[in-house]
Amino acid sequence: MLDLPFLPFCAFLGGLGFVCVAFVSTWCQHWRGGFALDGSAQMFNWHPVLMVTGMVVLYGAAALVYRLPAAWRGPKFPWKVLHGTLALAAFILTVLGLVAVFRFHNDHGTPNMYSLHSWLGLATVLLFSCQWLAGFSAFLLPWAPAWLRALYKPVHVFFGSTILMLSVASCVSGINEKLFFSLKNGTTEYSRLPAEAVFANTLGLLILLFGVLVVGALAKPSWRRPDADSPDSCQPLLTAER
Repeated sequence: MLDLPFLPFCAFLGGLGFVCVAFVSTWCQHWRGGFALDGSAQMFNWHPVLMVTGMVVLYGAAALVYRLPAAWRGPKFPWKVLHGTLALAAFILTVLGLVAVFRFHNDHGTPNMYSLHSWLGLATVLLFSCQWLAGFSAFLLPWAPAWLRALYKPVHVFFGSTILMLSVASCVSGINEKLFFSLKNGTTEYSRLPAEAVFANTLGLLILLFGVLVVGALAKPSWRRPDADSPDSCQPLLTAER
């Protein structure tokens, strides 16, 4: 990756995340009929919006918290809180997104969990659940010994990047699946690239770019918080000095 200052890169990444959310919202509003809470196709539209917002954008933001230069100085406590809160918010939106799609499927008699997209998406959510619970237990609760936290930390970091890329793959495959299902029977076929297909394909590329840039930022050595940081960096959150 180019040797760029982190803060301008972070601002660009934040803008890109906003564009991803704006694109998926516009797609669902303009081409898919908007939003509702009644089990209709409009309720399904919450699914892509919440998944992109939660599992990609908010999750990516949570992953980059410790790359902020301000997080390198002083107590680590507030950054642990921010990291965990963003991840929890991402998880809540993800659960709501799952509720939307299962409610739509059940109300219309559509089978659940038969496509590759659904398998990949649910596996990603389950892995994210395990990641959050393991991180909470290892870094937030007082009973985890220091050697266990040190042992688990690289595992937590590895699966953080892995879950993000799985989220990106789930979103891209979901966009593709939705287009195949929607652009037929009286509409312009997907293979003819109508405006909706071009717009949604562009959304998929933007999501992929966001994920790649976040993983690249996480892998950049000069943007990592030094290991020899504040005294409370190895302490669990619930016993850290406030």
